[in-house]
Amino acid sequence: MSRALEERTTDTQTSNHRMIAVDRRVAVGLGLASVAAIHILDLPGKFAETPYLAAFYVALIIASFVLTERLFVAGTRRDFLAAAALSAAVIVGFTINRTVGMPGATGDIGNWLEPLGLLSIVVEAFVLWQSIAAVVGMPRKAR
Repeated sequence: MSRALEERTTDTQTSNHRMIAVDRRVAVGLGLASVAAIHILDLPGKFAETPYLAAFYVALIIASFVLTERLFVAGTRRDFLAAAALSAAVIVGFTINRTVGMPGATGDIGNWLEPLGLLSIVVEAFVLWQSIAAVVGMPRKAR
């Protein structure tokens, strides 16, 4: 292969990796904003039912917005790992809430098909997947 062709191939690959990285930043950022929006919709009911869960929702909403900002500005490995951890924590919380219930909140046990909950799980799984893919796809020096 000629040197010029090798350089063009390397440049194209580098450009493709950059585009994918930007796409993942946007996907995870918008996913986190969606997670926040979903929990904002469910927040009024949580204040009435279980105030401590409402406090967790508020923390989740704030963390989602902060991470969205971080992803759009920097998009570092740490940002993607934080997004993955946040989404995984919400998935675990949802699973606990639907299986054994939370203290003082057993009304959702077995309620797996509640639409807002299903939407939340789908979006959080997407954020988790895209965050992990972003970290795995980062060049070694950027990790």
